[in-house]
Amino acid sequence: MNALTLGLLPNIGTWEMLLILAIGLLLFGRRLPEVGRSLGKGIVEFKKGLKGIEEDIEHQTTAPPAKSSESIRPPLTSGGEDARVSQGQPIEQAAAKPAE
Repeated sequence: MNALTLGLLPNIGTWEMLLILAIGLLLFGRRLPEVGRSLGKGIVEFKKGLKGIEEDIEHQTTAPPAKSSESIRPPLTSGGEDARVSQGQPIEQAAAKPAE
C-alpha cells in the first residue's frame, strides 16, 4: 500500500493516513461509535431510496402503454352518426323561435 489514491486526497501515503485517523480519533473520541452508527443508518437509507427509485423506473418501463386517442371513438346513434352532434335545427333558427 505505497500510495492510496482517494478522490479528494491524491497520493496519500500510509503515514498520512495514520495521522488523519489519529486526528479523527482525538476529535470524535467517545462519540466514534455513535458517528459510525449514524453513518451506517444513512447508508442504509440511501440504498433503500435508490432501490425504490429503481423499482419505480422498472415499473414505468414495463407498464403497458396507455390507449392512444385513435382507438377512442365518439358514441354513435343507431344510424351510425355521431351522437354528440345535435341533429335538430341549426342554432340560429332555434334561437330565433321562442320556447314553447
